[in-house]
Amino acid sequence: MHYEQHYLTPLFEPKSVAIIGASETPGSIGATLARNMLDNVDAGYQGKVFFVNPKHDTVFGLPSYDSVESIPQRLDLAVICTKAQTVPAIVDACGRAGCRNAVIIAGGFSEAGPRGTALERSALESARRHRLRLLGPNCLGLMRPSAGINLTFAHGSAVPGTIGLISQSGALCTAILDWARPYNVGFSTVVSLGAESDIDFGEVLDYMVADPRTENIFLYIEGIKNSRRFMSALRAAARCKPVLLIKVGRHPAGEKAALSHTGAVVGADDVFDAALRRAGVVRLGTVAQMYAAAQALFSHFHPRGNHLAIITNGGGPGVMAADHAEDIGIPLAKLSPATALKLTETLPATWSKTNPIDLVGDADPARYGAAVQACVDDDLVDGILVILTPQAMTDPTQAARAVIEIARKTDKPIVTCWMGEEQVREARLLFRGAGVPTFRTPEPAVELFSHISAYYRNQKLLMQTPAAISDHVAPRLESAKLVIETALAEGRKALNEMESKALLAAFRIPIAQTVVARSPSEAMVLSEEIGLPVVMKIDSPNITHKSDSGGVRLNVNSLAAVRDAYPEIIEEVKKNRPDAIIHGVAIEPMIQKANGRELIVGMIRDEIFGPTIIFGPGGVGIEASGKDRAVALPPLNRFLVADMLASTHTTARLGEFRNMPAVSMEALEAVLLRVSEMVCELPWIREMDINPLIVDENGAVAVDARIAIENLALTAGRYDHMAIHPYPSHLAMKYQTSDGTTVSIRPIRPEDADMEQDFVKHLSPETKYYRFMNTIRELSIAQLTRLTQIDYDREMAFVAMAEQDGVATEVGVVRYATNPDGESCEFAIVVADTWQGKGLARRLMGVLIDTASSRGLKYMNGDFLAENSRMIAFVSSLGFVVSAHPDDPGLKRGVLALN
Repeated sequence: MHYEQHYLTPLFEPKSVAIIGASETPGSIGATLARNMLDNVDAGYQGKVFFVNPKHDTVFGLPSYDSVESIPQRLDLAVICTKAQTVPAIVDACGRAGCRNAVIIAGGFSEAGPRGTALERSALESARRHRLRLLGPNCLGLMRPSAGINLTFAHGSAVPGTIGLISQSGALCTAILDWARPYNVGFSTVVSLGAESDIDFGEVLDYMVADPRTENIFLYIEGIKNSRRFMSALRAAARCKPVLLIKVGRHPAGEKAALSHTGAVVGADDVFDAALRRAGVVRLGTVAQMYAAAQALFSHFHPRGNHLAIITNGGGPGVMAADHAEDIGIPLAKLSPATALKLTETLPATWSKTNPIDLVGDADPARYGAAVQACVDDDLVDGILVILTPQAMTDPTQAARAVIEIARKTDKPIVTCWMGEEQVREARLLFRGAGVPTFRTPEPAVELFSHISAYYRNQKLLMQTPAAISDHVAPRLESAKLVIETALAEGRKALNEMESKALLAAFRIPIAQTVVARSPSEAMVLSEEIGLPVVMKIDSPNITHKSDSGGVRLNVNSLAAVRDAYPEIIEEVKKNRPDAIIHGVAIEPMIQKANGRELIVGMIRDEIFGPTIIFGPGGVGIEASGKDRAVALPPLNRFLVADMLASTHTTARLGEFRNMPAVSMEALEAVLLRVSEMVCELPWIREMDINPLIVDENGAVAVDARIAIENLALTAGRYDHMAIHPYPSHLAMKYQTSDGTTVSIRPIRPEDADMEQDFVKHLSPETKYYRFMNTIRELSIAQLTRLTQIDYDREMAFVAMAEQDGVATEVGVVRYATNPDGESCEFAIVVADTWQGKGLARRLMGVLIDTASSRGLKYMNGDFLAENSRMIAFVSSLGFVVSAHPDDPGLKRGVLALN
């Protein structure tokens, strides 16, 4: 792999900059930009600054050029701060002058109507023609404080630091910078994206991942254009660096009249939160929370679970903290018997004997230290909130020192809340100096702990790479597709109950069998065959919620009752829904489970994030069940299902409850996994309800189901309808070598990290040098993460494994990463020294080339050391055209045109 600078480096660290529209007019954007850069030249910017304005000979004492093409050198960056109507021609001139990047400050483009849209399109077409990248339009600009770059019209620059800030709002950028300065919070990069006509969130995130100066990433989001690219970049970033995010507003919630219960109870923000959890990102509410969370997450803390211990010298503040913890879903830790005993030996007899741990009003520093140490030593405690209220006997400063001393020796999160002002001022300064988060009131302290624990939890979710289809009995996929195709061919957008259940049955979800009667006598015959008692429901393509129209009879337990109920149902539905087409009455067995719980498992297609799975209490009127539901993005695996179930109160009622035994969680898990498979493999499904799904100690059964569908123009990618690409298990294969050894080739997984490290360690120095182009001994944690935790949408890596001494061992790996143009990719390959010359490299390249072709890529590129003649001969035999590298005389570049 050739490690070179990121392609956006000339944008963020330009060696030469032109400000087009620079002027001395007080208060103008051109004057502010020019002044900001000149101030930074004085403060250490090493590059060259040029001004362009045909109306002036000089600007602030520097020459002013008539045009960007008059500047006597090639530019890394042009900042355009003229009016919208002038921008397309200026972008074209920048392109002709060989400029690599441009920032468009002005508004008045697509947000201003058709004329503005045409201007934006014209500027973008010019940029693409010249291979020029655009930031904006309608943006604040960018800062790179460590390089002395301030190309914004904000007043004042940022302090250099390690936070990368990406914002869709220029106004919020200025507010954050204004807030950060007095706190001495520093930034590696600040970028305002504006309308994102070209460079978007994903590319800037990629740059910050590669940037050694950026240690933490802050995002401010107002809306998302491309969910797959957003999720892909976000997940890649969160694997390497902590990412904190504020999102305001809500994206459109889709169709106003939801066809299903699921659509009615899932809000857009539920889905956004589910997406962030899977991306390993922490969502915050305010800028102040962002600062506090940054301090904690990027300190020496090692986040664990979410069980909090509260230590206080006053009952009231302890209760405030406990109440807020319950409100935001943070459970209080149950102290271990050993901890309770230790505290009883140390604390006064009047201590609370439970969590919150009330040290009583006369608590001295030693008592605080003993309580904090006991909680640090307790494995049932994931984090500690220490509260102090100044009372007659307290010494806030010495108590703070006792806490700091313990905090220095542990990585368990400790958050403090020294209430008051005058008496605790010195203690707060001590906490800040020691990097221990401190607050004036309990609630934000609890919120900070929730963000720390959310980061830990979401990082675990990020590591999950479920396949679209799990490893148990395969679904009858063709049968399911046939049902959908038939309905669509008839012009229908909803499946009837029998068709919906046929889809569930095809995916091995147990169903209550349904048949349709078209007369009272047929209803009696079918009921006799099914077995009494039965459930009778209207069968109409126009009626979704059958109970509301009077079209349901439960527990019909005699043939006479069946005969009488048939005309009653027809008559009542005709009265309530005279417009409805009625096919007859559906008959199904009355599922009577004494210990059964009614649940809903459903799916909606979110407008931004695609298929979304919901779980919660079922039955009639679930909209009234409030927010007690869990929302998750597919694909799911057992770990993700367990996390989903843990996030709703409904799950508590599935254990032993009111003399009922616990339900079969395995059966419920199986249904959720099967629903995940359905939404992965059947992109035509728009909404789905299984309601009720009745689960008891013996299993689960889908009693009622409804599915809405729509015609889709299917794209090249099998999973293009999903925000998170499933693990591509269908690409796994095996073959036998000439000596009979079985070699398995499959896409790489995060859990391959140890195997990958071992593989690289055992490569010969020459093989390592040819692969990594340096004398690497072993991979760093960051490199290992980058190589094994990949996004299967933007890149692909295949590992080849063979058994050695009974252990599956990596013997080769090949990978490609898609370039920003979306048409080409860069590849790399390495094969274990003992396996070279056995045809494995050719086999791996064949798999890689086929995969890249199937993804619609047009070119595959590779860089090789000029002296690596064996590799150059090998790729030439595959059809690569090898030539001199355009930027490095020590390298050769190979290009393969893909079919």
